[in-house]
Amino acid sequence: MTKFVAALVAIALVLAGFYAFRFVSTGTGLGSQEVVFDVPNGMSFHTVAQHLEAQNLVTSALGLRLLARLTHQAAKVKIGEYALNHAMTPQEILDVLVSGKSILYSITFPEGANIYEMAAVLQTNNIYKANEFLAAVHERKLIQELVGVESSSLEGYLFPETYNVTKFTPLKEFIGNMVQNFKAAYAAIPPPPAGLPALSRHELVTLASMVEKETGAPEERPIIASVFYNRLQKGMKLQSDPTILYGIWVNTGAYKANITHADIIAPTAYNTYTVPRLPAGPISNPGRESLTAVLHPAISSYLYFVSHNDGTHAFTATYEDHSRAVKKFQLNPSSRTGKSWRDLKKRKR
Repeated sequence: MTKFVAALVAIALVLAGFYAFRFVSTGTGLGSQEVVFDVPNGMSFHTVAQHLEAQNLVTSALGLRLLARLTHQAAKVKIGEYALNHAMTPQEILDVLVSGKSILYSITFPEGANIYEMAAVLQTNNIYKANEFLAAVHERKLIQELVGVESSSLEGYLFPETYNVTKFTPLKEFIGNMVQNFKAAYAAIPPPPAGLPALSRHELVTLASMVEKETGAPEERPIIASVFYNRLQKGMKLQSDPTILYGIWVNTGAYKANITHADIIAPTAYNTYTVPRLPAGPISNPGRESLTAVLHPAISSYLYFVSHNDGTHAFTATYEDHSRAVKKFQLNPSSRTGKSWRDLKKRKR
């Protein structure tokens, strides 16, 4: 009888070892199709194991818990959204969950995008809700913490480039990364030469945001910056059309495509046809070239510029020459026919 019991125990141990080996060394299927698996904040490993079994990613939640206990990985699983598949072994699945390497989503902001445009991009790509992003970038405490200025928003400091973000990246962490990239880009630009008007960093960023919105032609940015500096030194209003549109956007929450005479004379905190100097703050988030342009502007006597209707501009030093340029390029229909700012994009190809 004792030998019989011993034999049964031996057989049981062999079978247990066989099934344990099989559990640890094989997946639940052969398919390599991606299965997205979430581990949200606060989920216990017991629940993680149950969900993995429910999604047929492991054959036994109990087996996975035992494996995790033996390998000391149960407490190391990190919050995230993970790409798994049915061919993965339980150990491979554990390794992924412990790594914290969540699925990354790439999001790109073009130079000159403002906070409203960024919010729309984030919502369209299901990264963050637009209203939550806008609320965060207007939060005074966060503004002080990140940039240390008195401003109504983080406009101007959210550096436009490509970001990789996960489903569980906290919104304020994401915004903080954007501001850190701005700081790094700004710090990399050599200090401005002597002789420029003394402007604070916030004023320089505001000026750069205007330069960014005025032209997409890289070679023009230092010249446009010089126009704005020349006007500031003479006490002239900057009269930048994009500031009109931004002021309307801030006041109404909606983009307006075309400017009317009523818009030009309607005062807002941003309309540089009505405010004497710079607008209340940045009107976009400038890229490196526009930031560099305001720190190192061209030397010119220009006070005016008018569109060629192809994305570039004619620059003039006197009002008389400016009036002639307006007649030539804006009031003459033949100068506008068949031309578009999109021509600039074609030129870059």
